[in-house]
Amino acid sequence: VQLTESGGGLVQAGGSLRLSCAASTQTFSSYDMGWFRQPPGKEREFVATINWSGGRTYYADSVKGRFTISRDNRKDTVYLQMDSLKPEDTAVYYCAAGVGVTTMRDEYEYWGQGTQVTVSS
Repeated sequence: VQLTESGGGLVQAGGSLRLSCAASTQTFSSYDMGWFRQPPGKEREFVATINWSGGRTYYADSVKGRFTISRDNRKDTVYLQMDSLKPEDTAVYYCAAGVGVTTMRDEYEYWGQGTQVTVSS
């Protein structure tokens, strides 16, 4: 499974971005998906996860109420809508695929290359 993120960029604080992650597999709907991020000089951290059908989602406290994860199984794509962005959201954002709705990085089997999000103050 290959995952390709897009949609990152530079945005001012308070702005919005929508990240996309396209999967190169015909079994996309069998995977639970997650978004993680790695701020400069820090460990990769959990952001959000969504189950295979899109019926279950879970967010890190730091993004709850501002970010929304969703998926379109017809397009083999998962999204992360990011609103009310803050400078502390600056990071490389990664999507990941696995089996199981989890916040644990090691539980995901496949990873994308990441997309940079920079939020200016």
